[in-house]
Amino acid sequence: MRDVAQVSGLSLQTVSRVANGEPNVNDATRDRVLAVMRELGYRPNLAARAMRRGSYKTIGIVYQGLHAVGTRRTVEAVSEHAALNGYATTLMPIAAATGLATSGAFTRLEEMAVDVIVSILTSQLEFDTPMRVPPGMHAILIGPQSNPDVSAMDSDQIGGTEAAVGHLLEAGHRTVHHITGAAGSFFAARRAETWSDVLTAAGRPVPEPLRGDWTAHSGYLAVRRMLESTPRAELPTAIFSANDQMALGAYRAFGEAGIRIPEDVSIVGFDDIEEAVDFSPPLTTIAQDWDLLGREVLRVASESLAGAPPQSVLLPTRLVVRESVAPPRR
Repeated sequence: MRDVAQVSGLSLQTVSRVANGEPNVNDATRDRVLAVMRELGYRPNLAARAMRRGSYKTIGIVYQGLHAVGTRRTVEAVSEHAALNGYATTLMPIAAATGLATSGAFTRLEEMAVDVIVSILTSQLEFDTPMRVPPGMHAILIGPQSNPDVSAMDSDQIGGTEAAVGHLLEAGHRTVHHITGAAGSFFAARRAETWSDVLTAAGRPVPEPLRGDWTAHSGYLAVRRMLESTPRAELPTAIFSANDQMALGAYRAFGEAGIRIPEDVSIVGFDDIEEAVDFSPPLTTIAQDWDLLGREVLRVASESLAGAPPQSVLLPTRLVVRESVAPPRR
């Protein structure tokens, strides 16, 4: 470390702060020290660092695939804010969200000097099965709090769905059809349950849901099957899609059938992906604040390492009104 200080022209104390991942160093100085470290082949000793401050400042992220927007954006947000706060991240993908696979991932992360586990598996199994965290580690579950010994964080699935369905009803639609997310997904189930609850509370008929799997193609196929089996006069005038990708597939299916959005059918999505504003027409949707999620995960992680008890955090969602909703023509 003395060699790094000498070559960089900085104090040993400053080099030490950079090596220990402490946040109170400006970006230019940190980059300068890291460049010299690479040049000299210096590698900070994680074990020694952990002994000095009582933790490795490393977050392990357990997830099943990155095909779903929510999973991908959560991984990105947590990784970005971890880096901004001097934490390293270790990604641990698993093939299936089973109890055995999850336990194995936790054990491997324990062996890899991880302090905090962020679990973003979306399967209902994860919430039905108590999470077993290795002794001395902390965990944050992305979803509802199913274990009082584990912190949990989720966007307001219920409030977001209520806003989406309510917006379509307020536009004058008699009822709202629904394209569901993947079978077995907690988030898909929560949005479908809330969709049904809102219609029931309003005294409106609850149509048979259209089954999707989060992908744009599944939304396309779900709507195309409906179009093939439903007389034109009985087609829905409003659809709530459990995510924006399936809404994109619905756009394609309706377009191929000569059905216009929003003149003939209104659509609201969920997630507010970057491309939603470029749909034709731009998609009205429910926005989740991924940046806030990343910040909150790091806050809870830091407080957990400092001895705080498990927390349950509900993040707000908001309706983003664009051009895919209009009053029904019939």
